[in-house]
Amino acid sequence: MAAAILVSGPVAAGAQSLSPQQRQEVESVLRDYLKRNPEFLIEVLQAAEEKQQANQLVRARDTIVAERKSLVANPADPVGGNPKGDVTIVEFFDYRCPYCKQVKPIVEQVLAQDRNVRVVYKEFPILGRDSVYASRAALASQKQNKYLAFHHALMAQRGQLTEDAVMTVARDSGLDVERLKRDMADPAIEKTIAANRELAEKIGIRGTPAFIVGDHLAPGAIDPASLKAMIDKARKG
Repeated sequence: MAAAILVSGPVAAGAQSLSPQQRQEVESVLRDYLKRNPEFLIEVLQAAEEKQQANQLVRARDTIVAERKSLVANPADPVGGNPKGDVTIVEFFDYRCPYCKQVKPIVEQVLAQDRNVRVVYKEFPILGRDSVYASRAALASQKQNKYLAFHHALMAQRGQLTEDAVMTVARDSGLDVERLKRDMADPAIEKTIAANRELAEKIGIRGTPAFIVGDHLAPGAIDPASLKAMIDKARKG
C-alpha cells in the first residue's frame, strides 16, 4: 500500500518537478519496498497478465463473430461429427502436435456422447515442413472421399511423421497414393492452408490445438467438461 501511495500520490503528480537527487531517493525507496515485499510485484505482474489475456479473448471474440462464415462454412474445410449438427466445433490443429494427439480422444468422446455436434477441421501446420506435407496430403485425400479415415490415422501415428510415413499411413487408409501425390499439387490446397493461417492470425491463435465453439476461443488442450460447457453455452445462444 505504501508503494501505491508513493506512485499515485503527489510524487507521481509532480514527478517532472523533482530534482535528480529527489528522484534518486524516491527510486531507492521503491526498490527497497519491492525487495522487502516481492509478492507485491508478483501480484502486479499477474494482474497485468490477466488483463492482457482478457483483452485478447475479447478481441478474439469480436473477430470470431466477424469471420463466422470463414470459420464454419468454408466449403474447402473437411467436416466431421454430425454435418447437420446444431453446434459447430472448429479445431485448428497440426498433425505433429503432441497436444493435438492428446486431446483427440476427448473430442471423440464428446462427439460420441452428443450426436448433434458438427466439427470443422482447420488444417493449421505450424511445426515445420513435415507438418505442411501432412496437411496437404490430408486435404488432397478429400478428392478420394477418405479424409476422415486418413485424418484419424495421421493423428494416431506415433514417431516422426516424415513424408514417407505420411504416404505409408495414406496407403494403409485405403488411398491411391499416386493419385494423392498428384492431387496434392492442386493450388487450391495451398490456398486453404494460407487462408487458415491468416484466419488464425486475425483471431490471435498462435499454437495448436485451438478450439472455437460459438463465439468463444479455447486455446490449448481442453478437458471434456470445458468442451461440453462451451457446447452447452453455444446451444443456448
